[in-house]
Amino acid sequence: MPEVVSAWPDGDMAVRTPADLRERAVAAVHAGMARPEVARAYGVSLRSIERWVARGRRGEGLADRPRPGRPPKVSLAQRPALAAQAAAHPDATLARHRALWEAATGARLGLSTVARELRRLGLTVKKNARRP
Repeated sequence: MPEVVSAWPDGDMAVRTPADLRERAVAAVHAGMARPEVARAYGVSLRSIERWVARGRRGEGLADRPRPGRPPKVSLAQRPALAAQAAAHPDATLARHRALWEAATGARLGLSTVARELRRLGLTVKKNARRP
């Protein structure tokens, strides 16, 4: 019996299930474990298990496929720098954080993007420059 594993992070967005988890789940199905039991054990939907098994049957790999869409404005690698900036300037407004980020990286962000990224880091900011 496989250990119970979750495919979901603690973050605010769902991430793809790692390829090794998909391979272990498909191997469990091939070893005779019932699909609903595999889905429960690995913390994924039954439909995901069925899709992965079908991909394997067609000879397709279980590796991640390219993700569509625009890459994030602040990458995962840049988030610690944003957290350090917020720690260094705890009283800064969103506009100030945006200006600091642009000066440090050259990337111009919208106010809503700055707010969203700070929220992802579990931080809050001053909403009004006139308030103490």
